[in-house]
Amino acid sequence: LTLSVCHDLSLNSALYIYTDLRKHSWSGIPREVRPITWRLLSGYLPANMERREQVLRRKREEYFGFIEQYYHSRTDEHHRDTYRQIHIDIPRTNPLIPLFQQPLVQEVFERILFIWAIRHPASGYVQGINDLVTPFFVVFLSEFVEEDVENFEMAALPLETQRNIEADSFWCMSKLLDGIQDNYTFAQPGIQTKVKALEELVSRIDEDVHLHFKKCEVEYLQFAFRWMNNLLMRELPLRCTIRLWDTYQAESEGFSHFHLYVCAAFLIKWRKEILSMSDFQGLLMLLQNLPTIHWGNEEVGLLLAEAYRLKYMFADAPSHYKR
Repeated sequence: LTLSVCHDLSLNSALYIYTDLRKHSWSGIPREVRPITWRLLSGYLPANMERREQVLRRKREEYFGFIEQYYHSRTDEHHRDTYRQIHIDIPRTNPLIPLFQQPLVQEVFERILFIWAIRHPASGYVQGINDLVTPFFVVFLSEFVEEDVENFEMAALPLETQRNIEADSFWCMSKLLDGIQDNYTFAQPGIQTKVKALEELVSRIDEDVHLHFKKCEVEYLQFAFRWMNNLLMRELPLRCTIRLWDTYQAESEGFSHFHLYVCAAFLIKWRKEILSMSDFQGLLMLLQNLPTIHWGNEEVGLLLAEAYRLKYMFADAPSHYKR
């Protein structure tokens, strides 16, 4: 975003917010304007500037109203198993990042996930949803932290700021999940469908890789279930996920549809390594531990460009591209 675009974020133009803002955000959002941009793109913050403070205050109060109304029920028999699973999963969320090992932060995540689960009984809490809080939490925390967010001590912030970050993370995660909730309903049919779609897409994009999987008896579900369930968050450093989500929120149906093409591009990125593996065990180990630890914006940018190309060729394309 240029400085003039950053300035225009405050203009009362819904048309601008939801067209030009998406266009500028697709290729990455500068850190200093990412929090407000994510709130806008997720549909949490209204485009009308005069209404923003009122809406934020009301939504934050509403969230903490849910806490007062429901959170005590976490020990009730009806909700005990849900809370127990959340409590187990939270320490496993980005375990190498100190921020997420702080008891104060883990309590925030427990509240967010528990409230979401009991307000969405069709799915409830499913392992993997815990990961989806972290990008929002880090982005909204970065609004108040200039230094390294991943090592920041949350208790240093005023209580009201902590509460605002928590409420905003809850609502934006909820907006994301609204578009992919069939990923988390009983038997997770959305994920099953997306994994099958990935298999079909790869068979058209790169038949050699597809046939190699068949030869080695590797099922797409064995590695791609996690890619769909966790939106590649277990495969990429958090900084890369945040950059990826800039585009997902700017792309129409980014989380629900464009993610498929990102997964396909991600898989084909490793075709040389895949084709060099001739045994089931080695191939599966590779696919479950791909070496992305040093990835940054450049690698994510190339991945997104390839995903966009695939989407154009195989989803938005003239029929002669389709097999």
